[in-house]
Amino acid sequence: MDTTTKPRFQFRLRVYRENSIAVGPGKIALLEAILEAGSITAAAQQMGMSYRRAWLLVDELNRSLREPAVESAVGGARGGGTVVTEVGRELIRRYRSIEAIAQSAAAQDIAAMADMLAD
Repeated sequence: MDTTTKPRFQFRLRVYRENSIAVGPGKIALLEAILEAGSITAAAQQMGMSYRRAWLLVDELNRSLREPAVESAVGGARGGGTVVTEVGRELIRRYRSIEAIAQSAAAQDIAAMADMLAD
């Protein structure tokens, strides 16, 4: 049985503003989880983090942008919820596009580097 694992290459784009990460892989993953789950609470549970941590990440992201990526709806029959705005959706699309373009542009070098790794 072959127990070797194929190397995995992953790009981790981070956009810094002063000493904090304005946009990065964790915040994008959280946005995607909120989009899927419909709330910060459910997204945090899905990602294995506390609600407070998720809320702080969303707050930091929103403060880094001109327009919020996430908005909370208060009250209502179901007690409110969280919405990923069009800005948030566009941020996800752009971030994932940059990752895909970088992966494609570096494909030849990635393959060469993979060949250099021990089995």
